Formats: sequence, structure tokens, C-alpha cells
Amino acid sequence: MKRVPGFIGLACWLFTGSAVLAQDANELKVAEEAEETPLPDDEQAYFTSLTWRNIGPDRGGRSISATGSAARPNEYYFTAVGGGLWKTTDSGVSWKPMTDGKLDTAAVGGVAVCEANPDIVYLTTGETQLRGNILPGSGVWKSTDAAKTWTKIGLADVQNFARVRIDPKDCDTAYVAGFGHYGEPNAERGVFKTTDGGKAWRKVLFRDAKTGAVDISIDPKNPRTIYAALWEAWRKPWGMSSGGEGSGLFRSSDGGETWSELTRMPGMPQTGLIGKIGVSVSPVDASRVYAMIEHASEGGLYVSDDAGASWRRANDSGDLRQRSFYYSRLVADPVVKDRVYALNVEFFRSDDAGKTLTKIKTPHSDNHDLWIDPANNQRMIEANDGGANVSVNGGESWTKQAYPTAQMYRVSISKHFPYFVCGGQQDNSTICVPSRDWKHVNALGGGQYGFAAGGGESGYVTNDPANPEIFYAGSYGGTLDRYDRRTGQSRAINVLPDNPMGYSASDVAERFQWTFPIVFDPHDPQSLYVTSQHVWRTRNEGQSWERISPDLTRADPKTLGASGGPITLDQTGVETYATVFALAPSRRERGLIWAGSDDGLVHLTRNGGTDWVNVTPRRLPANLKITTIEDSPHADGTAYLTGHRHLMGDFAPYVMKTTDYGRSWTSITAGIPADEMARSIREDPKRPGLLYLGTERGVWVSFDSGKRWSKLQRNLPAVQVSDLAVTDNDLVIATHGRSFWVLDNIGVLRQLENGAPRSERLFAPAPAVRDVDEGVAIDYFLPARPKQLALDILGADGALIQSFAGNPVDPKKKDDKDEDEDDDPFKPRPAPTTTMKPGLNRFVWKMRHPGFTDFPGMILWTSRNRGITAVPGQYQARLTVDGEVFTQPFEIRSDPRLVGVTQADLQARFDFSSRVSQRVSEANAAVLLIRGIKEQTAAAATDPAADAALRGQLSDFDTQLGAIEAQLYQVRNRSRQDPLNYPIMLNDKLAGLIGVAESAEARPTDQSLAVFATLSGQLDAQLAALDRLIGGTLPTLNAALGAAGLAQIVRRQQEVPPPAAQAE
Repeated sequence: MKRVPGFIGLACWLFTGSAVLAQDANELKVAEEAEETPLPDDEQAYFTSLTWRNIGPDRGGRSISATGSAARPNEYYFTAVGGGLWKTTDSGVSWKPMTDGKLDTAAVGGVAVCEANPDIVYLTTGETQLRGNILPGSGVWKSTDAAKTWTKIGLADVQNFARVRIDPKDCDTAYVAGFGHYGEPNAERGVFKTTDGGKAWRKVLFRDAKTGAVDISIDPKNPRTIYAALWEAWRKPWGMSSGGEGSGLFRSSDGGETWSELTRMPGMPQTGLIGKIGVSVSPVDASRVYAMIEHASEGGLYVSDDAGASWRRANDSGDLRQRSFYYSRLVADPVVKDRVYALNVEFFRSDDAGKTLTKIKTPHSDNHDLWIDPANNQRMIEANDGGANVSVNGGESWTKQAYPTAQMYRVSISKHFPYFVCGGQQDNSTICVPSRDWKHVNALGGGQYGFAAGGGESGYVTNDPANPEIFYAGSYGGTLDRYDRRTGQSRAINVLPDNPMGYSASDVAERFQWTFPIVFDPHDPQSLYVTSQHVWRTRNEGQSWERISPDLTRADPKTLGASGGPITLDQTGVETYATVFALAPSRRERGLIWAGSDDGLVHLTRNGGTDWVNVTPRRLPANLKITTIEDSPHADGTAYLTGHRHLMGDFAPYVMKTTDYGRSWTSITAGIPADEMARSIREDPKRPGLLYLGTERGVWVSFDSGKRWSKLQRNLPAVQVSDLAVTDNDLVIATHGRSFWVLDNIGVLRQLENGAPRSERLFAPAPAVRDVDEGVAIDYFLPARPKQLALDILGADGALIQSFAGNPVDPKKKDDKDEDEDDDPFKPRPAPTTTMKPGLNRFVWKMRHPGFTDFPGMILWTSRNRGITAVPGQYQARLTVDGEVFTQPFEIRSDPRLVGVTQADLQARFDFSSRVSQRVSEANAAVLLIRGIKEQTAAAATDPAADAALRGQLSDFDTQLGAIEAQLYQVRNRSRQDPLNYPIMLNDKLAGLIGVAESAEARPTDQSLAVFATLSGQLDAQLAALDRLIGGTLPTLNAALGAAGLAQIVRRQQEVPPPAAQAE
């Protein structure tokens, strides 16, 4: 096992017996412009049929700021780190995202509502909890309509903010604590002030280019009195530092125009470095000020009773001082002078000015912010690493954190059908959630929405290719578990079970990163790889491990030291550096493995790890974190990589491609903004050159191997896409702030050429699985809005099944909800229509034949008349656009998990349901006939020419018709649950048999056939009675009508107005 240098002379590929040139000076090239721009700048017209679907998990991720409204007691906000701003108007029962599609980033930080006008909200972006997964911001934003719309109001180059505070009496006056760049010095730091609502900002407190502002507290009684904390700190890929000469505490009594430093006032630490500071002035007594001070020996909670002129340390508990860089916030109670809240791993309250602490239980640990109603200290909202939670009883109880703001690190797809989507969630666990609806979760037992798969918050999750019930999952510290879904047993199989917590990277034998790869070999399902600075392989499920590489990193000693100092070390594994961060065994060539390090090296082996060659692009910047390497499934020697350097102050996208095993590399970033970091790249497994790219703010697609990119954003928020996975038909992404999303049915992307279509086109639909997929997605392109359009569904023999007309209005699709939850059960179900928008359109056929005959006001207990499910087999879609016809075949498949169910069984189910549906239609047609005749008898009875005798005849006839109608349908039904009071009749009983038959993928039961025969016989009797009544009575009645000079009654059904059309 040896590493072969790739930069000197010839790189001898010993494992192939041939030699290739090492990288030359021109190895890193810029991709040639595509001959034809694939898509115009406004690509939305071509992607309008595509919609991202959020699948959870619906459990909160990190939040570092929360606020409420003093004027509106049910209204609260919180910032989801990487997930945008969320709002509730019902005290936390439900939440809505308020910045999707309105901000250019989801990396929000601080939020504040003006007390004088709760419609005015200020929002900062970026954050200052200097984690390794910190997200950069884009400035300050403001809303004047309670977060409905937003305006960017400057300070973009500050990048990261800690606080925003608004003068409670003047909404135009606000202050922000600008931390600045976390990876490099910059002058745009400190406290900034606006007096005109954000039109202009002035820097009013500044120390130096290495020190930013971290906290602000305003005296609500005298808003000109302000306290501010400055913090000297930085974050690099290999570590972070909290504390320095720049840190300090300041006070202003003139609205920030001048400042007095309080850092070394009597009672404060007089020597030694100061780190992070949290500050809060009491709203009850402006002389009372609380401060949390990070200091090596004298840190803790400090109290002043003379507005900062002197101090005393009230509490030095380690519970308040641990991980100061991540916590250190205080909030003074607005009603009780001696009450103060401290936020750390736990949430504490002190009722004696900090001397003693009472722990308050919150839904999640790692607490960051608290807002308390100025007039009612029982009402509050608190932010932590699980989101935000509201309390109306002073923290005795809290609302739940059930919203999809999870920060996911990676994504993988299980081998189940339907598949599960798996990954690790920041400060939570690994989780696998179903890609489709809940009923398929029960197939694995437990009836739960998702399941943890071993490992922990930061890890990869990988499904065993030979056994879908076995998962391998990791976490920081080299944690690696083998999880058996069937038994629930999670076995630790760490490569080196020597816990490294608290140690520097230079002190451990194996450097495992916070998130390290766990990858199976596509050619050998027994071979599982994981990485430290080495590549490791097991062939016995982790019972033993074999090292198959040398150190594949730079291992620069300067990057392997302690992290967190100079006051408080913080070594959790996030800062463990010089590791193999990306690993990609080839799907085409056995023994070929790509490896990329977090310090910017790329290596390749072609003999399973015996020999490695350095194939790093020569002019690749130092310390580039190689986040993904994607080995092409289509071309030998072709691979793609992504990387970023944002912790070095470089936000450029690094996306590269090689077609010659890494001898040369091409930069493929045309079309991507210069400041949009690249996170992950995948090549479509079915179409060569179709690439998907996850970036800091969304998803991009290229149809020409990366020569040019187009945004595939659609309804996806501007969120970091940390990873992507491609299934047979779907694109699945992990976001770092909004959980998992799925783009269903990407077959249309596979069929788009490099140039957008220039004429009408019907795309080949992907196969759909019965009882699993929503339906058959039928995509078609229109260069312009046509005059007429129709879409027909045909059998394989060309027989028409259903026809859908084009709707020129293009109504919007209703919000997703249960099909049975109709707004008005009296109205017939509207017929679906197809859209006619220029660009891509999608119609989803629900795989159902038309339902039975309906009539206005019909209320059935047993059926919503959804139609009969089509049998598995071959079908056709036929699109007619202004007379031009396009046809594409497609297939409906049966659920592959079915055991012992044949095509004959499913055909028998279809035939039975169709016969039942036909009989329901006959019953309902008879009701319509009766009602059509009764309309005529009613008209005749009210005509002045009708005498008493004739009116009597008409009434008797009506009564006999009504008696038959009442046997066919429960005529007393007026509301949805009336059938609980009035027994259901023949049409309802028959319709119920359709639901019984369609309840499962099986042939109808014998008893269903028997009940159908009985009910069918009863229906025949009623229909025969109706024929006898009409045939025997109507001639005599018509003769009497004729004698009176009145119109005769004809045999016609009640006219039914067509239901309004709706888009499918």
C-alpha cells in the first residue's frame, strides 16, 4: 500500500500497467460555452410542471432568535437557522414560513417586532453561534406588514449578525449587532444604527477588524440607554477561537452616539482575556444590569446595581459557563427585578439576582434566546436547537416543535419499496422517513412516521444493499453503528472505539470528521468503506476493519491543533481536520475509488486501495473542503466534484469534472452566481450528462455535463441543499434547515434536449405503481397557449378510457388534502381539466376509470365516487393540440411487494367493481328519471287548467314514484352524517361494495359477490316496478292531461348542469 505522487514527472499507474502524464499546468480548465444555451434565463416556463414536495421530518432544527408581539398576544416569530422566519398567530399551535420566495437566503439570525407598531419587523441574516455548519447571511431585511412582504435594507457585507433591537417608542430607530465575517477580518463589524427605518445605517461602535458585536440590550423606559457586547472570535475549517483583546462590554446613554467601556469596571475580571459576553438590562430598574462573562478563571454571571459602574459575580457555575461561544445569553424579567433567565445547555431561572438557579424543562436542550411579554411575564417564547416553543405559564409547559426545519447533513435512499429517505439531523438523531404516505410505514411495523437508524446527529446513513432491514450510520467521534430494523438492535462497530472527545486532531490515532462517509462498494455488497484520514474497509459487517490507504490528506500540523481557545476549548469533532470527507467507489470499474479530503486533496485508486495516485487539480485553492465526488455511472474515468471554502472567506462555487481519471480537470460553473457555494453533485443514472447540483441557496440542473447550469428552484425555499440522491424516478434532497424534499417524476428532465423544445411535445410518462404512486404524471410542452387542447387516456388497444379538456383559465391546484374532504358534499365532483400554459405542463391521471352516474345533492355514506382503479398493464396518453395529435405509451405496474396476487386477481377486482359501478349508475339513472318525471307532474299540478281530480291523479303518481325513489336512495339525507339517522338505501349499499373490493390488491371476496347478487336482485325488482308504474300509469295520466289541454309527461331524466371544471 503506497501513495504515488501525482505532481512530479510521470505518474505510473502500476495497477494498470500503463503510464499517464501527471497533471500539467493547464489541467484546470474552464468549460467551453455550450453551442446552444440549454434554457433561457427565465427557466420557470420550462419547469412549471415540477413541484418540490416536503416530506419532513416534521421536527424542528436550530433556532437562535425568537420574539413576540406585546400588542398581539397570539403572535410570535422565530428564526430557523437555515430554514427562514416562521410565524404563529395562534400561540404556537401552528406555524407558517414567512420568507419563502421573498428572501435570497434562508439563513436568518435575529428577529425583532416593534412594540409601537407590531406590523414592523426587522430581520437579520447569518448567525454568530460559530459552529462548523455556520451559514452566511445577506444583510438586514424589514417588513411593514407583519412579515407578509420584505425589503432588503442594507449591511450585506456584514454577513453575520447576532442581534437586532428596535427602539420601543420609535420603529424607525433600530440597532443591529454585526459580527462580520467569521473566517477573515473585515471592517464591516460592530454596532450599526438607523434612524430612518433602514434607509441609511451608521456604524456607532467599532473596535477593530477582528472584533464584532454579539449582543445589545436597550432600556425600555429610556431607549437612549443601550448596552452592547463586542466579541473577538473567528471560525476556520480546523477550529474556532473565542476571546481576545477586542472583547468588551459597553454602555451608551445617548442612543449609541458615544460609548463608555465597562469591561474592567470594579468587580469585573481585571486581567486575562475576555471572551463572549451576554448582557441584559432590567426593564424594572435601569440600574440593574446582568452580564454573562467568558473568562478562564473568573467567568460567570455578573450583576450591577449602578448601571455598570461596579459589578459582583453572582454565580460561577459551570452550567452557565460551558461552551460559552455557543450560549452566554441572559434575559432580565420585565416584571420581577431579581428574576433573570440564563440560556445554556439547560434553561435556568434565578429569582435572587443570579445567586441560585432553577432548571426549567424545555422541549429541547441547547437554549439560545428568550422573549418575554413586557406586561405579562408568564407569556414567553424560547428558542433552542429544536426550534422555538411558546409558554403562557412562565415555562411550566411549552408548545410542540412540530415543523419541518431540520438541518440534515446527508441523504440516502433505502432499498425498500416505497423507499425511505434517511439522514442525520443536527442536534437530534438519524432518521428515515417514508417517501410516500403513512400507510407504507406500517409495512415495516411500528406505525411510526419515521425511525432512527443508529448513529447520531451528524452521520451518514447507508442501507445494506443485500438486506434492506440493515442500516449503517455514523456520528461524530468515529461513532459507527450497525442497526437492525427488525430487532431494533444497534451494534457499535467503530473502526477505533477509543472516544476522542476533548482531544485535538493531533492527539488521536484516527481523525474522524463530524460527518464521515459510509459507502458500500457497488461491485461487492460485502465491502463497506468508511474514512478517517485513511480509507477503511470491512467485509464482515464491522467485526473487523482493514486500512486500505495511507493518509490521503495534507495533515498540516498547523491545522491539527486545539480548537475553541484561548479561553475555553471546544473539541467535539467538528474541528477534526485533515480527513477524507468524500468517497466514491466506481459503479463502472471494479476496484476504482475516488477520495477527497476536507483540506483539498483528491486521490484515486484503481486496484481496491493497493495503490493511490494524487489527482488533485493543480490550481485548486488550499483548504478546499471536497464535499462530494460523483463517479459517473455512464463514462469510464469520468467524475465530478464539489467543494467550498466559506470558512476561509471564499464563497465561490467549486464544481469540476474530469474525463481522464483525474489527469485533467475542467471547471463547470457557467451560470452559477459567483457567491453561491456548491455542496453536492449527482449525475442522473439514466441519462448521461444530466447533472443535479446542490448549492447554498438551492438546486441547479445541467443538461450538457455542466457546460451551463439552470436553476431548478420552483417552490423550494432559498435553502442550503447539503446533499442529493437520484432514484429511478425522483430527485431527493437534504436541506440544512428545511428537512427532506422530493422532486417527483423527473423523467421529463431526462427527455429535455440541450435546447428547450421549440414545438408542442408530449413526453413519455414514467411507469406508475398502483396503490403507491399518486398517479401517472403526463408532461407536455407548449411553446404558446393553444386555442384548444385535449388529453385522452386510452387502453393498449386504443379504446378510450377517459378524456380531459384543456382549461384556458389554468385554475390553481387546491392545497393538498384528503380527497374525501370536499367543501360541499352536495355538489358533484368537478371533472379534472388539463392546463394550457406556455412551457411545461403536468397532468396526473389518478389511474382510475370514470365513476358512476352522479346527481346533484347526492349524499352517500359509503363512497365518494372516485372511479375504478385501472388494472396493471399498457396504456396510451393522447394529446391533441389545435388539431395536432401526439401519443405516448405508458405502463401501470402492480406493487412489487405483493405476494400471491396475480394479474387475474386484479382483473377480477376491476371487473367486479365495474359491474357494481354500472349497477349504481343504473340506480342513479332511475332516480334522475323519477325526478325528471316529478318535475313535469309538479308543473302540471300547479297549472290552473288542472282540476281537483287531475291533481289527485298526479299526486298519486308522485307518491308511487317517491316510494320507489326512496328504495333506491335515502331521500331524507341533507347533511354528510344524516345516514347515521336515516338508513342507507340501495345505491349507497351497492357503492359500498366498490370500496370493499378496492380496499386491497386482491380479487373480490366470495361474500362480496354474494351480497352483490342480493343487492343486484333488489335493484332489478325496483327497476322493474318503476317500468311497470310508468308503463301502466303514464298512458292514462297523459290522456287526462291531454283532455285538460296540458302537456303530456314524457320519459326524461332530470337535467343535471355540468360541474365546474378543475385542474388535476
